[in-house]
Amino acid sequence: MSHLLQVSDLALHYGGAAALIGVSLQVEKGEMVALVGANGAGKSSFIRAVAGIERPITGRIVFAGHDITALESHEICDLGIGQVAEGRQLFPTLTVLENLHMGAMVQRARGRLKTSLAEVCGLFPRLAERRKQLAGTLSGGEQQMLAIGRCLMGCPELIMLDEPSLGLAPNLVQEVLQAIQALNRNGLTVLLVEQNVAAALKICQRGYVLESGRIVMTGSGNELLNDDRVRQAYLGL
Repeated sequence: MSHLLQVSDLALHYGGAAALIGVSLQVEKGEMVALVGANGAGKSSFIRAVAGIERPITGRIVFAGHDITALESHEICDLGIGQVAEGRQLFPTLTVLENLHMGAMVQRARGRLKTSLAEVCGLFPRLAERRKQLAGTLSGGEQQMLAIGRCLMGCPELIMLDEPSLGLAPNLVQEVLQAIQALNRNGLTVLLVEQNVAAALKICQRGYVLESGRIVMTGSGNELLNDDRVRQAYLGL
Protein backbone atom coordinates (compact mmCIF):
# COMPACT_ATOMS: atom_id res chain seq x y z
CA MET A 1 0.00 0.00 0.00
CA SER A 2 1.07 3.61 -0.56
CA HIS A 3 0.10 6.79 1.26
CA LEU A 4 -2.87 8.48 -0.36
CA LEU A 5 -3.47 11.04 2.39
CA GLN A 6 -0.74 12.21 4.77
CA VAL A 7 -1.57 14.83 7.40
CA SER A 8 1.29 16.07 9.58
CA ASP A 9 1.16 18.20 12.75
CA LEU A 10 -2.09 19.94 11.83
CA ALA A 11 -3.32 22.78 14.02
CA LEU A 12 -6.53 24.74 13.55
CA HIS A 13 -7.96 27.56 15.64
CA TYR A 14 -11.36 29.26 15.72
CA GLY A 15 -10.64 32.69 17.10
CA GLY A 16 -8.60 32.04 20.23
CA ALA A 17 -9.84 28.47 20.70
CA ALA A 18 -7.83 25.48 19.48
CA ALA A 19 -9.91 22.98 17.48
CA LEU A 20 -6.98 20.76 16.36
CA ILE A 21 -3.60 20.45 18.05
CA GLY A 22 -0.73 18.72 16.29
CA VAL A 23 -2.88 16.14 14.51
CA SER A 24 -1.05 13.62 12.33
CA LEU A 25 -2.92 10.94 10.38
CA GLN A 26 -2.38 8.86 7.28
CA VAL A 27 -4.66 6.87 5.01
CA GLU A 28 -3.25 4.31 2.62
CA LYS A 29 -4.71 3.75 -0.83
CA GLY A 30 -7.57 1.26 -0.60
CA GLU A 31 -7.96 1.50 3.17
CA MET A 32 -11.02 2.32 5.25
CA VAL A 33 -9.91 4.34 8.27
CA ALA A 34 -12.04 5.60 11.15
CA LEU A 35 -11.62 8.89 12.98
CA VAL A 36 -13.71 8.60 16.12
CA GLY A 37 -14.37 10.61 19.24
CA ALA A 38 -17.00 12.38 21.25
CA ASN A 39 -19.05 15.31 20.01
CA GLY A 40 -16.84 18.42 19.96
CA ALA A 41 -13.57 16.47 19.75
CA GLY A 42 -12.59 18.17 16.47
CA LYS A 43 -13.59 15.50 13.95
CA SER A 44 -15.55 17.83 11.66
CA SER A 45 -12.82 20.47 11.94
CA PHE A 46 -10.33 17.91 10.66
CA ILE A 47 -12.53 17.04 7.68
CA ARG A 48 -13.07 20.71 6.85
CA ALA A 49 -9.33 21.39 6.99
CA VAL A 50 -8.51 18.52 4.62
CA ALA A 51 -11.29 19.66 2.28
CA GLY A 52 -9.90 23.20 2.16
CA ILE A 53 -12.89 24.79 3.87
CA GLU A 54 -10.84 25.81 6.92
CA ARG A 55 -7.22 27.03 6.88
CA PRO A 56 -4.86 25.38 9.40
CA ILE A 57 -2.39 27.63 11.19
CA THR A 58 0.36 25.00 11.08
CA GLY A 59 0.86 21.57 9.54
CA ARG A 60 0.89 19.98 6.12
CA ILE A 61 -1.68 18.01 4.12
CA VAL A 62 -0.47 15.88 1.21
CA PHE A 63 -2.83 13.98 -1.09
CA ALA A 64 -1.58 11.65 -3.84
CA GLY A 65 1.79 13.39 -3.77
CA HIS A 66 0.32 16.91 -3.95
CA ASP A 67 0.69 19.42 -1.11
CA ILE A 68 -2.91 20.63 -0.79
CA THR A 69 -2.52 22.62 2.44
CA ALA A 70 -3.10 25.99 0.79
CA LEU A 71 -5.39 24.95 -2.08
CA GLU A 72 -8.99 26.07 -2.48
CA SER A 73 -11.74 23.55 -1.81
CA HIS A 74 -12.74 23.24 -5.49
CA GLU A 75 -9.12 22.46 -6.42
CA ILE A 76 -8.94 19.78 -3.73
CA CYS A 77 -12.21 18.27 -4.95
CA ASP A 78 -10.92 18.14 -8.50
CA LEU A 79 -7.78 16.32 -7.36
CA GLY A 80 -10.00 13.51 -6.10
CA ILE A 81 -11.10 14.16 -2.50
CA GLY A 82 -14.84 13.91 -1.95
CA GLN A 83 -16.62 15.04 1.20
CA VAL A 84 -20.02 14.03 2.53
CA ALA A 85 -20.70 16.71 5.10
CA GLU A 86 -22.50 16.28 8.40
CA GLY A 87 -26.15 17.17 7.92
CA ARG A 88 -26.07 16.08 4.23
CA GLN A 89 -26.36 19.64 2.82
CA LEU A 90 -28.48 18.69 -0.17
CA PHE A 91 -30.34 21.06 -2.47
CA PRO A 92 -33.85 20.41 -1.08
CA THR A 93 -35.79 22.09 -3.90
CA LEU A 94 -33.96 20.13 -6.61
CA THR A 95 -34.85 16.58 -7.59
CA VAL A 96 -32.76 13.55 -6.73
CA LEU A 97 -31.44 13.44 -10.30
CA GLU A 98 -30.62 17.16 -10.30
CA ASN A 99 -28.70 16.77 -7.03
CA LEU A 100 -26.72 13.91 -8.52
CA HIS A 101 -25.92 15.94 -11.60
CA MET A 102 -24.62 18.73 -9.35
CA GLY A 103 -22.08 16.28 -7.95
CA ALA A 104 -20.64 15.69 -11.42
CA MET A 105 -19.82 19.33 -12.10
CA VAL A 106 -16.13 19.01 -11.18
CA GLN A 107 -13.88 18.76 -14.21
CA ARG A 108 -12.58 15.27 -13.40
CA ALA A 109 -16.14 13.87 -13.46
CA ARG A 110 -17.76 15.49 -16.49
CA GLY A 111 -16.86 12.78 -18.98
CA ARG A 112 -18.18 9.97 -16.75
CA LEU A 113 -21.64 11.29 -15.87
CA LYS A 114 -23.66 8.41 -17.35
CA THR A 115 -21.33 5.74 -15.99
CA SER A 116 -21.24 7.33 -12.52
CA LEU A 117 -25.01 7.70 -12.47
CA ALA A 118 -25.46 4.03 -13.28
CA GLU A 119 -23.00 3.06 -10.54
CA VAL A 120 -24.73 5.24 -7.93
CA CYS A 121 -28.17 3.91 -8.84
CA GLY A 122 -26.80 0.37 -8.65
CA LEU A 123 -25.50 1.05 -5.14
CA PHE A 124 -28.67 2.85 -4.03
CA PRO A 125 -31.65 1.57 -6.09
CA ARG A 126 -34.03 3.79 -4.13
CA LEU A 127 -32.41 6.84 -5.64
CA ALA A 128 -33.28 5.54 -9.10
CA GLU A 129 -36.87 4.94 -7.97
CA ARG A 130 -37.11 8.49 -6.60
CA ARG A 131 -35.06 10.27 -9.24
CA LYS A 132 -37.86 12.79 -9.98
CA GLN A 133 -38.68 13.42 -6.31
CA LEU A 134 -37.54 16.61 -4.54
CA ALA A 135 -34.59 15.92 -2.26
CA GLY A 136 -36.24 17.76 0.62
CA THR A 137 -39.13 15.28 0.67
CA LEU A 138 -36.94 12.18 1.09
CA SER A 139 -36.61 10.30 4.36
CA GLY A 140 -33.48 10.83 6.45
CA GLY A 141 -31.95 7.58 5.26
CA GLU A 142 -32.69 8.36 1.63
CA GLN A 143 -31.18 11.82 2.02
CA GLN A 144 -28.00 10.28 3.39
CA MET A 145 -27.86 7.91 0.42
CA LEU A 146 -28.32 10.88 -1.90
CA ALA A 147 -25.55 12.83 -0.15
CA ILE A 148 -23.17 9.89 -0.61
CA GLY A 149 -24.33 9.38 -4.19
CA ARG A 150 -23.81 13.04 -5.06
CA CYS A 151 -20.26 12.84 -3.70
CA LEU A 152 -19.58 9.70 -5.74
CA MET A 153 -20.67 11.50 -8.90
CA GLY A 154 -17.48 13.56 -8.54
CA CYS A 155 -15.36 10.41 -9.06
CA PRO A 156 -13.31 10.74 -5.87
CA GLU A 157 -10.27 8.62 -5.04
CA LEU A 158 -10.82 9.32 -1.34
CA ILE A 159 -14.24 9.86 0.21
CA MET A 160 -14.53 11.51 3.63
CA LEU A 161 -17.82 10.86 5.40
CA ASP A 162 -18.73 13.05 8.37
CA GLU A 163 -21.17 11.34 10.75
CA PRO A 164 -23.12 9.39 8.09
CA SER A 165 -25.13 7.53 10.75
CA LEU A 166 -26.29 10.69 12.55
CA GLY A 167 -30.04 10.79 13.07
CA LEU A 168 -30.76 7.51 11.29
CA ALA A 169 -32.80 4.58 12.59
CA PRO A 170 -30.64 1.53 13.50
CA ASN A 171 -31.69 -0.48 10.44
CA LEU A 172 -30.81 2.43 8.14
CA VAL A 173 -27.47 2.90 9.89
CA GLN A 174 -26.58 -0.67 8.94
CA GLU A 175 -27.74 -0.14 5.36
CA VAL A 176 -25.63 2.99 4.94
CA LEU A 177 -22.55 1.43 6.57
CA GLN A 178 -22.89 -1.67 4.37
CA ALA A 179 -22.96 0.57 1.30
CA ILE A 180 -19.78 2.30 2.50
CA GLN A 181 -18.13 -1.10 2.99
CA ALA A 182 -19.14 -2.09 -0.55
CA LEU A 183 -17.52 1.06 -1.92
CA ASN A 184 -14.31 0.23 -0.09
CA ARG A 185 -14.35 -3.37 -1.35
CA ASN A 186 -14.61 -1.96 -4.87
CA GLY A 187 -11.39 0.00 -4.34
CA LEU A 188 -12.50 3.38 -2.99
CA THR A 189 -10.42 4.75 -0.11
CA VAL A 190 -12.59 5.83 2.84
CA LEU A 191 -12.07 8.10 5.83
CA LEU A 192 -15.06 7.56 8.11
CA VAL A 193 -15.65 10.17 10.81
CA GLU A 194 -18.08 8.90 13.42
CA GLN A 195 -19.40 9.53 16.91
CA ASN A 196 -20.76 5.95 16.78
CA VAL A 197 -17.42 4.48 17.83
CA ALA A 198 -18.39 0.81 17.90
CA ALA A 199 -20.03 0.86 14.46
CA ALA A 200 -17.07 2.63 12.86
CA LEU A 201 -14.32 0.50 14.40
CA LYS A 202 -16.10 -2.76 13.52
CA ILE A 203 -15.91 -2.04 9.79
CA CYS A 204 -12.60 -0.14 9.49
CA GLN A 205 -9.14 -1.62 9.16
CA ARG A 206 -7.56 1.11 11.30
CA GLY A 207 -8.72 3.89 13.54
CA TYR A 208 -7.68 7.08 15.29
CA VAL A 209 -9.25 8.39 18.50
CA LEU A 210 -9.53 12.17 18.74
CA GLU A 211 -10.02 13.90 22.09
CA SER A 212 -10.07 17.67 22.59
CA GLY A 213 -8.35 18.24 19.25
CA ARG A 214 -5.56 15.70 19.79
CA ILE A 215 -5.01 12.14 18.54
CA VAL A 216 -4.76 10.09 21.75
CA MET A 217 -4.84 6.53 20.37
CA THR A 218 -4.39 4.70 17.11
CA GLY A 219 -4.45 1.06 16.09
CA SER A 220 -6.40 -1.52 14.14
CA GLY A 221 -10.18 -1.46 14.47
CA ASN A 222 -10.12 -4.61 16.58
CA GLU A 223 -7.32 -3.32 18.82
CA LEU A 224 -9.22 -0.14 19.60
CA LEU A 225 -12.52 -1.98 20.13
CA ASN A 226 -10.81 -4.17 22.71
CA ASP A 227 -8.86 -1.39 24.41
CA ASP A 228 -10.14 -0.81 27.95
CA ARG A 229 -9.84 2.97 27.60
CA VAL A 230 -11.99 2.99 24.48
CA ARG A 231 -14.49 0.55 25.96
CA GLN A 232 -14.91 2.64 29.11
CA ALA A 233 -14.93 6.06 27.47
CA TYR A 234 -17.04 5.36 24.38
CA LEU A 235 -18.76 2.00 24.66
CA GLY A 236 -19.96 2.15 28.27
CA LEU A 237 -18.31 -1.18 29.10
